[in-house]
Amino acid sequence: MSIVQNKKAFHDYFVEQRFEAGIALEGWEVKAIRAGRAQLKESYVIVHDGELFLVGCHVSPLPAASTHYTPDPTRTRKLLLHAEEINRLIGAVQRAGYTLLALDMHYKAGRIKLEIGLAKGKKAHDKRETIKDRQWQREQQRLLRHKR
Repeated sequence: MSIVQNKKAFHDYFVEQRFEAGIALEGWEVKAIRAGRAQLKESYVIVHDGELFLVGCHVSPLPAASTHYTPDPTRTRKLLLHAEEINRLIGAVQRAGYTLLALDMHYKAGRIKLEIGLAKGKKAHDKRETIKDRQWQREQQRLLRHKR
C-alpha cells in the first residue's frame, strides 16, 4: 500500500530501473509517516562512503511528538540495501551519469520501504513529447468509449 509518491520524478526523468530499500527511521518519523505526513517531492538519493542516503524527504513531526526532543523534518536518512545492489547503483551513478530518485514510499509486511529509481534526466523536448503522448492516449480512450 503506497503512502506517498513522487509524481514529479516521472515528468523530469526517464526511470530505467527500480529498487526497493529499507529506511533507517526514528520513532517519531514512523508515527508521522503512518499519519501521512511525509513528502518526497524534492527528494533524491546520494552516495557517501559506499552507503546510500535519502536527502530532501520532508517528514512533518506530529504535534505531540516529544517534549524533550526537537525533531529535524528534513534529516538525511540512511537507506538499507544489499551490498551487491549498492555497488551496482554506485557504478551506474559514477560511470554512466545516472541519478537516484525516491519514487514511492510504501508498506511491506508492516515495514516502511522506499522505492528508488535509477534515472536519466529528460530534456525539454522529451517532456513535451511525453505530454503529447499522454494526451493522445487520453483522446484514444475517449474515442473508444464514444464508439460503444
